[in-house]
Amino acid sequence: MTPDGTRPAGAFPGYRPPPLMAGGHIQSLFPALCRRVAFAYSQRERVDTPDGDFLDLDWKLSGARRLVILSHGLEGDAGRPYIRGMARAFYRRGWDCLAWNYRGCSGTPNRRLRSYHSGAYDDLALVVDHAAATGRYTAMVLVGFSIGGNITLRWLGRCADRIPAPVTRAIVFSVPCDLADSAAQLARFENRIYMKHFLIALRRKIREKMTVMPGRVDDAGYGRLKTFRDFDDRYTAPLNGFKDAEDYWRRCSARREIPGIRLPTLLVQACNDPFLGPGCYPEAEARANGNVFLEMPASGGHVGFIAFNRRGEYWSERRALAFAASGA
Repeated sequence: MTPDGTRPAGAFPGYRPPPLMAGGHIQSLFPALCRRVAFAYSQRERVDTPDGDFLDLDWKLSGARRLVILSHGLEGDAGRPYIRGMARAFYRRGWDCLAWNYRGCSGTPNRRLRSYHSGAYDDLALVVDHAAATGRYTAMVLVGFSIGGNITLRWLGRCADRIPAPVTRAIVFSVPCDLADSAAQLARFENRIYMKHFLIALRRKIREKMTVMPGRVDDAGYGRLKTFRDFDDRYTAPLNGFKDAEDYWRRCSARREIPGIRLPTLLVQACNDPFLGPGCYPEAEARANGNVFLEMPASGGHVGFIAFNRRGEYWSERRALAFAASGA
C-alpha cells in the first residue's frame, strides 16, 4: 500500500472471501481441516547445524533458476496444505521449491535440547545460505506463514547486510509480529480451540525430548498449562536461553525489526485473524519503511484466504506470485 494507506492503481486485487465464508474462524479452520493439495516433493535433504542438530529440507526441482523458500507455522511442517499449495503454485510457474522443516518438525526428533521457536532466524539463515551456495539460482524469494513469517521478518531486519545476493523479495502472511499481543489474543475464551490444539501438539514434542534426552525435560503437571504464557515460561524460554515468556516475546517479536528491512517485503495481515492482537498490525513501521508493503484485508483469517477456482489456488498463493514477479 502507499504511505497514505491506499492501494496503487493497477495493484493486485484485494481479497474477497467466498459467500458465507467471511468469518475469521471459518477462514482459519476450513483450510486446515478440509483442503487437499495434490503436490509431492521430489527429494529430502538433511543439513547439519553448527550446534550438532539437523534440519530436513524438502525440495521440488525442475532445473529452474528461480527458487522459493517456504517457512511453515507453529507445529506445522512442509506437508501442510498451505505450504504445499504455495509450493505447487510457484512450481507450476517455473520455480524450484524448498520447504524446510523446523527442528523436530520433520517426523524425527531433533538431537538437541533446544527447540524451534518464533525468533530462531539462525536456522532460516542456514537454509538460505545452503540454497544460495548451490549456485543454481539467480533469484530467490522467501514466503513465510505465521511464526514462519515472524522468523523471516527477523532475519530480514537483523541480517540485512548479510543476505545472499540472489534473494530479491519476501512475502509473509498472518504474522504474530508482536508475540505478547498474539499470546494474549490466543488466551481469549473464544480462541480456546486453537490454544488447546497447540498445547496438545507441543506436549508431543516435549514427550519426544523426554525419550531422546531422559531427565533433561519432563511433562509433570503439563495439564495445568492453559496459555502460551504458561508454556513459554516453562519450556520455550529456559530451553532457548530466555529469562521468561516476557523476555522471549520482547526479544523475538519481528515488529521491532521492520525498520531495518532493506528488501521489498509484502506483509499480509487479515483484520479478522483470530491469532493477531492489535500490536500485530505494524502500520507506523510500514509507513516509515518504503521496502515494507503492509496489506490488511478485512477478511482472510489465520493462514486462510480461501478461494475456489479451477486450479485450486488460494488468493494468498496468487498474491505471493504477483509480488514475487513484480512487486505489484
